[in-house]
Amino acid sequence: MTHQLVLKKPLAFFDLETTGINVAKDRIVEICIIKAMPNGEAVSKTYRINPGMPIPLESSMIHGIYDDDVKDAPPFKTVARTVAQFMDGCDLAGFNCNRFDVPLLVEEFLRANVDFDIKNRRMVDAQRIFHLMEPRNLSAAYKFYCNKDLVGAHGAEADTIATLEVLDAQVQRYAGMVAKTDAGQDVVFENSIEMLHSLTANNNIDLAGRMVINDKGEEIFNFGKHKGLPVLDVLQKEPSFYDWILKGEFPLDTKRRLTEIRLRMFSNGHSRK
Repeated sequence: MTHQLVLKKPLAFFDLETTGINVAKDRIVEICIIKAMPNGEAVSKTYRINPGMPIPLESSMIHGIYDDDVKDAPPFKTVARTVAQFMDGCDLAGFNCNRFDVPLLVEEFLRANVDFDIKNRRMVDAQRIFHLMEPRNLSAAYKFYCNKDLVGAHGAEADTIATLEVLDAQVQRYAGMVAKTDAGQDVVFENSIEMLHSLTANNNIDLAGRMVINDKGEEIFNFGKHKGLPVLDVLQKEPSFYDWILKGEFPLDTKRRLTEIRLRMFSNGHSRK
């Protein structure tokens, strides 16, 4: 493996497969490191890791690593020093690494009591470069899918016409291809509003996303001190929270949806106390 990067010191590209996306709580199940050397060569190492906790099915469906695949693998603390030594003296690179991979890797090193100081390491995030150099706005989409320049961008009529043409081109370009939803489900791309909705819809209860549906199908709060808690539980245990939202500067739609849940709770026989 070779590269064309101009380097003064080794650059360690790495990627983590994990039990989830919570930096503080989730664990590594696989790490791959490719160390690009100043002489143009590159060497790689890959480790399967036993996370010491069950791998959620939704995570396994994304990266293809299940509990049985890592049951005989070493815990991270066993390989931590070896990994740190391989990355010693390297700058770091990855895709979305600054927001996820680096913080989670550092957490694992800290739990293993292995010093992995990043203060003197430069960090390169290819995703950030991608977003900076390839804008993801309507003008860029119109150029990419329709090969046209959007004249009159940010005018309602021009933007609306362009959006119709972009969606029409997307349906034709991706017909028959497999797309993955945010929930990790595979969907065959087809010229169907039902499919397009399932691919792009979110799990919000209210339009502002203050309440969402979790993986268990429960209605939960998605902000503040009750984030992640079932709405019904909060309304029963802390009725004043409902009043606080209704009196606060929340969207009317949020207040309406919360009121609907509250009324449903009462209609199901829950106490008003």
